[in-house]
Amino acid sequence: MIKIGLKAPGFTLPDKDGVQHSLSQYKGKWVVLFFYPRDNTPGCTIESCKFRDLQSKFKKLGTVILGVSKDSEKSHVKFVEKNDLNFTLLSDPETKMIDKYGAWQKQKFMGKEYMGTSRVSYLIDPDGKVTKVYEKVNPIMHPDEVLADIKDLQ
Repeated sequence: MIKIGLKAPGFTLPDKDGVQHSLSQYKGKWVVLFFYPRDNTPGCTIESCKFRDLQSKFKKLGTVILGVSKDSEKSHVKFVEKNDLNFTLLSDPETKMIDKYGAWQKQKFMGKEYMGTSRVSYLIDPDGKVTKVYEKVNPIMHPDEVLADIKDLQ
């Protein structure tokens, strides 16, 4: 995990349309960087739809929301369209950024262990420093929690 107070690692990843996004292009804005396991799964859909529903409130606070998974750009297109998502999803199929941010972790399901993306989020301030790290995120409550934290920090 990246520690609070440190500069967030840079990245460049494509969105669903193949447009490259870098952390540096969001300098001067708050950034919510949330990692999620997989498009179109129950928890990921709930979390993404909650961010969608709060998007106007985040925008008023000068905040950009970026979701990251190892799903393909094509998968993101379907996920965005199906759920009418109004923020950017980034594709990291090689998991380089996911690993760099500490979200590539050992998972356990039905007694089997494997590596996968954990629900981890970072709140990055307008200067590019990590101000909050959210581990073991609850997809239902997380977007509201992040919004409240941004209000408190501004």
